[in-house]
Amino acid sequence: MATPEERMMENLYWWGVPTLFRCEHDTDPANCDIGLVGVPHSSGNGTTEKDQHLGPRAVRNVSATARRVHMDFGFDPWEGTKINDLGDVPLPEANDNEASIQRITDYFARLDAAGTRPISIGGDHSITGGIVQALGGGKLAGGEPISFLHIDAHTDVFAKVPHFLGAKKSAAHWGAYLADQGQVDPKTSMQIGIRGNPRTMDWLQPSYDYGYNVVTMKDFRRRGLADVIAQTKEVLNGRPVYITFDLDSFDPTVAPGVSNLEPGERGFQVDEAMELIRATRGMNIVGGDVVCLMPTRDNSNMITARTAAAVMFEMVALMAERKS
Repeated sequence: MATPEERMMENLYWWGVPTLFRCEHDTDPANCDIGLVGVPHSSGNGTTEKDQHLGPRAVRNVSATARRVHMDFGFDPWEGTKINDLGDVPLPEANDNEASIQRITDYFARLDAAGTRPISIGGDHSITGGIVQALGGGKLAGGEPISFLHIDAHTDVFAKVPHFLGAKKSAAHWGAYLADQGQVDPKTSMQIGIRGNPRTMDWLQPSYDYGYNVVTMKDFRRRGLADVIAQTKEVLNGRPVYITFDLDSFDPTVAPGVSNLEPGERGFQVDEAMELIRATRGMNIVGGDVVCLMPTRDNSNMITARTAAAVMFEMVALMAERKS
C-alpha cells in the first residue's frame, strides 16, 4: 500500500520508474485482465520518419499525469480490473519489417490465448497488422474476424502498390492484407477522419473495393458528430471490435509530434475524437492501439505524448467498464 507521500509523488511524471499509468510491470499476460503494451517499431513506415519506435517510452514518461477516473462514465477503471504494463514487444530484427511484424503477431497470440485484452502504444501503423493477425479469428474475438474502428487521416488500404519502400506488411498495407487473410471484416468496419494528401484521384478506391465504411473528414464535417456516431454504433453492433487510433487524425495544432502531418485540412479536436471512441461503449472491444507518435517532433510540453496517453485511457475505461 502506497503512503500518502508516495501517492503524491506518483502524479509527477519525472519521479520513479516509468510504467504506463503507474501500473505494475508484469510480463505475464495471465496475471491481468488488460495488458498495456509498448510496440517500439519504426521500419513499417517505409520512409525516413523512423523515430516512432520512441513512442512507448515517451508515453511511459508522461502517463503518470494522465487521468485516473472517468468523470463522464462516473467510473474508476482501476478498481475491480487488473491492469498491468506488460513491457515492450522484443524486436531483435528491428530494421526488418516483415520479421518484426511476425514477432508482434507471435507476442499478441500469447495475450489472446491468456484472454488478456491488449492496449498498445506504438510504433508506426504497421503494428496493427501484426497485432490483428493474432486477434482476428482468435479467442477474444470468439473465432470471428474482427471489425475495425479505425480513426486516421489515411486509409492504409494501399493495395495497388506491392510494398512501401521495401516494407510489404507496411503501415500502408495492413487494411488490405488483413482482409485478404480473413482476420478483418471490412463491411462491418469503420474508417473515420480520412483526409490524407492524395496523390491520385482514385486514392480511396481500394477501401471502397474492400467494402470498408469510409467517412472522410469532409463527410464528417458535413454530417456532424452525432450522425457518424450513430452509423458507427450500427455498423459495429454485436461485433468483436478493435480500435486503432492514428494520432495524425488529430489536427496538427493538437498533435504536432506525428510522422505524417496532414495540414491541408482541419483534423479532429480532442473532444471529437473521444466521442468517436466512446461510440464503442458496451461493445466487445478485443484490443486497441495508438500509433504514429514521433517524440522527436513533439513540442517541449510533450503534448502529443500526453494526448496519446489520454486516448489510451479512454480505451482502458471502455474495456474495464464492460468487464465490471
